[in-house]
This record gives sequence, structure tokens and C-alpha cells, in this order.
Amino acid sequence: MNRSLATAALVAAALSMSACQSKAPETLPPQPASPTAPAQSAGPEPGSYAHFKSVLGERDVIYFDTDRFNIDSQDAAALQAQAQWLMQYAGTRATIEGHCDERGTRDYNLALGERRANSAKNYLVSLGVPAERISTISYGKERPVALGSNEGSWARNRRAVTITVN
Repeated sequence: MNRSLATAALVAAALSMSACQSKAPETLPPQPASPTAPAQSAGPEPGSYAHFKSVLGERDVIYFDTDRFNIDSQDAAALQAQAQWLMQYAGTRATIEGHCDERGTRDYNLALGERRANSAKNYLVSLGVPAERISTISYGKERPVALGSNEGSWARNRRAVTITVN
């Protein structure tokens, strides 16, 4: 009897071990998807300031002669490009910053910067951009882009810069 019990135990153990054995499935699972490249951005969000800058490049700034705030033909071309963009994105507002070089008093430069910003605004309005979408601010000589006391630096600082805001 011991022998038959031992044989039965051995058969039971063999059967239980064979039940644990894994068989190859009849069909294989699909291969894991290969990692795809992240979606490429088509550029800045349309209507954003980054989009405005990418479309207009350096035409977001116009420059003035010493003690002047008149729009010349080069300024007009830049403002026409700005107006076209602003008309395309009607939900976008703009702020025009007026700047001056370091010469002159603080009060004089604040007033001149205001005239420069308003000159650019008025030109945009004449091209069809609603006046209520454009605000102006004068920084006078307080925010130079070029440091230096020479004509090259002064010329770069006599400017009006258009900044768009949503």
C-alpha cells in the first residue's frame, strides 16, 4: 500500500507540475506601439504676442529722428503690416510704447514718448484698427534698448514699440 500511495503521490505531483507549465499561446499579442515623436508645434498660438513677433519680425518697432514723432515711409510700411495683423486677429489688443534717447529732461522725454506712441496709434486707427483696441504708454528715456552715449545708441532708443495683448 505504501508503494501505491507513493506512486499516487508521485503522479499527483507530476500532474500538478505539468499544470503550472506555460504553453505558448496560439496567437501572439500585438507588438507594443513604437514611441512616436511628440506632436510638432506648428508655431506660436495664432493671435498671441509670440505669433505677432514671428509674423512681423522687427516691424513691431518704428524709429524716429531726434525730437520728432512723424511717421515716415519706412514707419508706414511697418505700421501697415501691424494693422493687417491686428485686423486679422480682432480679439487682440495692442499697447504702443513710446521711447526716447537719454538726452533731454525726464519730463520732456515722457511727453515726446507719448507723442510718438500716439502718432503710431493714430496711423493704425487711420488704417482701420479700432482706437479702443490700442492703448499707449510713454517710458521716455527710462527703458533704453541700447546703452551708450552715441548716435547709434540714441537712434535705436528713439522708437515706438507695439506689444499685443489678448
